[in-house]
Amino acid sequence: MSSNRRLEGKVVIVTGGASGIGASTVALFHEHGAKVVIADIQDNVGQTLADNIGGDISYIHCDVTDEDEVRALVDTTVAKFGCLDIMYSNAGIMTDGSSGSILNATKGALERTLGVNLVGAFLAAKEAARVMVPTKKGCIIFTASACTEIAGIAEHAYVASKYGIVGLTKSLAAELGSHGIRVNCVSPFGVLTGSYADDEMRKMMFEAIMSEVGNLKGKILKAEDIANAALYLASDEACYVSGMNLVVDGGYSVVNPTLSKVTTT
Repeated sequence: MSSNRRLEGKVVIVTGGASGIGASTVALFHEHGAKVVIADIQDNVGQTLADNIGGDISYIHCDVTDEDEVRALVDTTVAKFGCLDIMYSNAGIMTDGSSGSILNATKGALERTLGVNLVGAFLAAKEAARVMVPTKKGCIIFTASACTEIAGIAEHAYVASKYGIVGLTKSLAAELGSHGIRVNCVSPFGVLTGSYADDEMRKMMFEAIMSEVGNLKGKILKAEDIANAALYLASDEACYVSGMNLVVDGGYSVVNPTLSKVTTT
C-alpha cells in the first residue's frame, strides 16, 4: 500500500490545522506519508490532535497575523525536518454575522477579517517562498471560497478577503513558477466546521439547508472532501497545475438558479 501514499516523506505546514478543514487535512496528509506541522492558536486542541495522530506530527503555536511568529514557524519546521515541501495556508475566520449589509459593516470587522484571511495567507506564502526558492521546488496552497465565483453568498469583508487570496494565488504562481514552485487555492462551498460540527441539531439543520440549496443532490460537502482536494493539489499528480482556483461546490456557481423555476412543456 506504500505506493498509494501520495506525500511520502514530504514536509508540510498546515495553518489553522487544529480543527475543521485543517484538522481533516492534517490527518489525511499524514496518512499519505507526510511529516506535518500543525500551526494554530488553539493550543490545547492542536496539541491533542498531534498527540492522537502520533508519528511525525508536531504542533506549533502561530498567530498568522504576526510576521515574526510565521517566520519562526517556518524556521522551526525546517530545523526539525530539514526542509519545507508544502505550505497549506488554511487559517481563516468568518465575519461575526452582524454586518450582512454594507450599511452595517464596521472598519474593525473588515480589518480583522483581512488580517487573518488575507494578510495571514500573504505572510505564510512569503515565509514559505523564502525557504523554497533556494531549493527550486515547493507547493503553496490556500483556502479561498466559492464566494469568489458567485455573488451574494457571504458577507462583504469575507468576500473581499477571499478574492484577495485568489488574486494572490495567480500573482504568486506567475512569480514563483520560475523557481519550480506551484501555487494554487481550493474554494469550498458551505462546510460545517468547528463546534457546530459536534452539535447534532445544528448539523441536521445545516445539512437540510445545504441539501435544499446545493446543486449536486445526494451529497453534503464535508471537511474531508476539501482535504482530498488539497491532497490532489499537493501531490505529484498535480505536478503541472499552478495558478488554479479549484472550486469545490458541486457545480453551484455555474448553474443559473432561476432555471429550476422554469416549467418546461
